[in-house]
Amino acid sequence: MSLTFHFHPLSSFCQKALIALYENDTPFTPQIVNLGEAASRAAFTKLWPIGKMPVLRDEARDRTVPEASVIVEYLALHYPGAARLVPADPELAWQTRLADRFYDLYINEVVGKIVTDRLRPADRHDPQGVEQARALLQTALGMVEQQMATRQWAIGDAFTLADCAAAPALFYANLVAPFGESHKNAAAYLARLQARPSYARTAKEAEPYLSMFPR
Repeated sequence: MSLTFHFHPLSSFCQKALIALYENDTPFTPQIVNLGEAASRAAFTKLWPIGKMPVLRDEARDRTVPEASVIVEYLALHYPGAARLVPADPELAWQTRLADRFYDLYINEVVGKIVTDRLRPADRHDPQGVEQARALLQTALGMVEQQMATRQWAIGDAFTLADCAAAPALFYANLVAPFGESHKNAAAYLARLQARPSYARTAKEAEPYLSMFPR
């Protein structure tokens, strides 16, 4: 099989690319990376010295493709399927990419800031940074709440790259700062995402690892 996907099921960025793979039933070999295990870490950093997941390896084209958004674009270019996750229309395409970055930068990474602070030693906590992250998260959720009052998916009627980003971002945001009561539209959007077969499969595969997520 040409494609090997190096990832961890619990990683939100890995989940984003995995949703895209499942949306189009793209054949690939899954390779779970355990950065806490020496041999697994060494093999992965040999492939991608930066050491960040996910990474897609395409043997047929001799390409190593890092970064979830780039992986989705690469798949759309070289392994297209029925689901067009990056719209052909240029106007919708830039809006999709903007929404993708929005969910990555202002929800996903902000949640990561809050979560990783919990893993630090007591004398290394960053309460001011966490407070700022929580404030930014509430601002971003407010924007999602407003947008999803009139939309089925992130950009409108079609499921896109932006929804691949939104699904894990909103799921983990809801664990860190539950918004079901305060942001009804955002919560309804998350429910639609969770019902989507590609994300439901991705979330199911992550379940055995959820105990690792600091609550």
